Amino acid sequence: MYKHNLAFIDVETTGLNPDKHEIIEFGCVTVKQNKKEGGIISLDVVEEFEFKIKPKRIEDAEPGALRINKYDEAAWALAYDLEEVMPIIAQKTAGAIMVAHNVAFDFAFLDKAFRITGVENKMHYHKLDTISIAFAKFHKKAEISRFSLESLSSYFGIENKKAHTALSDARVTFELYKKLMEL
Repeated sequence: MYKHNLAFIDVETTGLNPDKHEIIEFGCVTVKQNKKEGGIISLDVVEEFEFKIKPKRIEDAEPGALRINKYDEAAWALAYDLEEVMPIIAQKTAGAIMVAHNVAFDFAFLDKAFRITGVENKMHYHKLDTISIAFAKFHKKAEISRFSLESLSSYFGIENKKAHTALSDARVTFELYKKLMEL
């Protein structure tokens, strides 16, 4: 698996249900894994990118989700259509292993976006979840009672100045992954 890039991905959405709600922001940090002598792994950032995506059904949005994600119609005035960004996302993440904090959530929305736009998802079929890694390593630690991105980043001293924005959360997930993997 070391020959594959890692794609640290976060999506911000208009709610929790991928059948009803939409992606409004996508952020990604792609990272090359380099295995060095002695089994040492280095992770080198290849690229960071993000897209604001125009919602097509803003009337279906959960007001709480829009508040958390800082959705503002004016800030999304120049946002892209989903059909414009999905081919770019597919190309930039081709062959990469997706890594996310609660990967099932992000992948459910991405999978739906790939299907409705007819764009082929070219990512590797393996996925990594930082919540699962953290739980496996630290479930017996009394000082860690919550496994949210906010709680774990606070525990490890990782600052997230723009929490609930896709690229910032993807960056924090990358930093958390390094801490969890002791890299």
